[in-house]
Amino acid sequence: MFEYGIMPPLMFGGLIVFLLVGFPVAFSLGAVGIFFALIGVSIDQFDFVFMNGLPARFFGILSNELLLAIPFFTFMGAILERCGLAEDLLEGAGQLFGPLPGGLAYAVVIVGAILGAITGTVAASVIAMGVVSLPVMMRYGYNMRVATGVIAASGTISQVIPPSLVLIIISDQLGRSVGDMYAGAIGPAMLQVFLFLLFIFALSIFRPRLMPPLPAEARTVHGWALAAKVAKGMVPSLFLIFLVLGTMILGVTTPTVAGAMGACGAMLLAALHGRLSWTLLRQAMATTARLTAMIIFILVGSTVFSFVFQGMDGGKWIEHLLTGLPGGVLGFLIFVNVFIFLLAFFLDFFEIAFIIIPLLVPVANALGIDLVWFGVLICVNMQTSFMHPPFGFALFYLRGIAPAEVKSSDIYWGAVPWVCLQIVLVVIVIAFPGTVTHFLKKEAVVDPSTIQLNVPMPGLGQNPYGVAPVPGQGAAPSFGAPPAPSFGAPPAPASGSVVAPSFGAAPASAITPAPTFGTPSPTPSAPVTAAPPTFGAPPN
Repeated sequence: MFEYGIMPPLMFGGLIVFLLVGFPVAFSLGAVGIFFALIGVSIDQFDFVFMNGLPARFFGILSNELLLAIPFFTFMGAILERCGLAEDLLEGAGQLFGPLPGGLAYAVVIVGAILGAITGTVAASVIAMGVVSLPVMMRYGYNMRVATGVIAASGTISQVIPPSLVLIIISDQLGRSVGDMYAGAIGPAMLQVFLFLLFIFALSIFRPRLMPPLPAEARTVHGWALAAKVAKGMVPSLFLIFLVLGTMILGVTTPTVAGAMGACGAMLLAALHGRLSWTLLRQAMATTARLTAMIIFILVGSTVFSFVFQGMDGGKWIEHLLTGLPGGVLGFLIFVNVFIFLLAFFLDFFEIAFIIIPLLVPVANALGIDLVWFGVLICVNMQTSFMHPPFGFALFYLRGIAPAEVKSSDIYWGAVPWVCLQIVLVVIVIAFPGTVTHFLKKEAVVDPSTIQLNVPMPGLGQNPYGVAPVPGQGAAPSFGAPPAPSFGAPPAPASGSVVAPSFGAAPASAITPAPTFGTPSPTPSAPVTAAPPTFGAPPN
């Protein structure tokens, strides 16, 4: 427990105390980090030079292009929340499934999945569907707990189904691409929709009085008119899904570009529904600014905390603590999911993503866990934070727009079965990793035994200028290759002949006379004959 000193456990415990007191998370992270940094410097357990890296990290956060996708998707969700698309979808799907017991519940789940694939935000889905479908369910005799539960649960689908803000943030913390995270989340998202529909089907069989079908007088559209109404809501939605999600998964655009196109598409849909106005744009921009500022402040605070925590060997302490759990990888996964499930009672998913995930990544790497699968698993678990009574944000959103006659106890108790279904989904993802990895791009695997190296050997005709002969041996055969060019040099002597050394002097044939530039050449003087040697005799 204290192999790396007492400071890492104290620092982590101090953060929990600050959060439980209710102090703002961003400032709690920064305050705990700086406070323990000063203590660590005073007891020589922390080198203050670590803090020199904070300015560069802050600049990296503000210039991170991936995080720029967050305001785009938030703005898109805020526009679609008020543009009338949810009303068209729910009206068409409600008329289509109306004759069935639980037909409105089926429509809410399907429309929630479509809105989740467009907006990526819980607030937009819950508020839009709560305003439109809850009064209709109350009017036609739906049980209050069933009605509120299905609306809140369908809104949380947007946390798993791409393009989700949670997946963008988790991919940034894990260091993996957003495209891989989106592709891996497709399987769990479809499974979640299937589990919700299966639960509604079971209730319609065993407790049909809880969700009666729409009466005949309420089903006013039939035949081609019904098909046109359904298409009116579906076709623009599918187009926007492909514009945002399809281009990203195909690798045509980055998440930031896809978010920008989605924001433009949302404004276009609002204009087609006749609801695009300056008031709508101002409200959407205000919502986007508040959420983006909150995320940036939390990320800056978590950076300060992480720097100090890692400087005190907190990462090694966490890794030692979690790798020693009984059960190996399975024991680690069970502990992490239970821990995150409990934290979700008190912390938002942004706080969990910025505080907890960076501490878990080194342990997952050490255990050989695929980080894309691990990130999707955490996302599936974290979505329960929106359904936890009494702190779930989806429940708060629903409480804010529900009529006064809807009791808060009905909203809380109605969420319980859907939280259990989300826990079942967590178990399925752990037991069957293929639900995530099946949709990922398979990496090309090269068999080393099939690799062949074809390197040309020298002297086999590959060099067009031949091979230099070795003294005392014959020249290497040329096999039909042309001889090397001489560039005007005299031919090489025959093999076996001896050439006098030149000691650097140029050969006579190579001496070129100096240029005359038009003057007559001088007459060469007669050669001077040297006197014969006297060998010591006196001169004449």
